[in-house]
Amino acid sequence: MWQSVGLTVLVIVATLVCVLLFMLFGWYVVWQLFLSKFKFLRELLGEAGTPQAETQPAGPPAERSAAAPTRSRPRSARQRVTPTEPAS
Repeated sequence: MWQSVGLTVLVIVATLVCVLLFMLFGWYVVWQLFLSKFKFLRELLGEAGTPQAETQPAGPPAERSAAAPTRSRPRSARQRVTPTEPAS
């Protein structure tokens, strides 16, 4: 009888381990192929190990922000305001 109970517990534990490993492997594959492309999810989980985090310069944030050039988009022709001469 104890062998039957032990075997049942062993089967349940082995099943849970297999399901957990399958879920972890599935998460890893989906992360590598799809989810790692979203900046929001990378920020939630931390950016350690991502290619973007490896390319950022090291140093205090104040130095990085001072060294980074400020970007401003040039206005397109539709957004430019051209002065019009009054009709006289």
